[in-house]
Amino acid sequence: MTGAWRIVKVKQAATAFTGEGAAKTGGRWNSRGVVVVYTSATKSLATLENLVHLNPPRLFKYVVFSLKLDAAFVEIFPNKSLPADWRIEPPPPSTKAIGDAWVKAARSAVLALPSVITGETNFLLNPAHPDFKKTIIGKPEPFVFDPRLLS
Repeated sequence: MTGAWRIVKVKQAATAFTGEGAAKTGGRWNSRGVVVVYTSATKSLATLENLVHLNPPRLFKYVVFSLKLDAAFVEIFPNKSLPADWRIEPPPPSTKAIGDAWVKAARSAVLALPSVITGETNFLLNPAHPDFKKTIIGKPEPFVFDPRLLS
């Protein structure tokens, strides 16, 4: 089993694994309308991935979920296949195409990709994939960002 983490606002806890938020706005690894869930391999990386999007920094109430992913359902995207522009902001069409193609092909429930922030592992989850149901999702626990990170 592989561990993963997801931090969301309390008001989004009930829909944290539907992929609605990512489908509504799009992200680095998906276009608008493509349903995926973003998670991170560590709680610290999940923290950084949230902080990078808090602009301006605002305090909300958050919860954190721990996940257990069956390694057999994880596809690892090869770093050597990343497009040259994969780190630019805003996310380019080339990175969105990677996630979009993965969802369309339905090869796996989980895709491992590098974080732009640290290069560590983030996981893209496909809630429509049949193996997604085998993901073990822990109960939401309160999560508070250290205020020093927001000043």
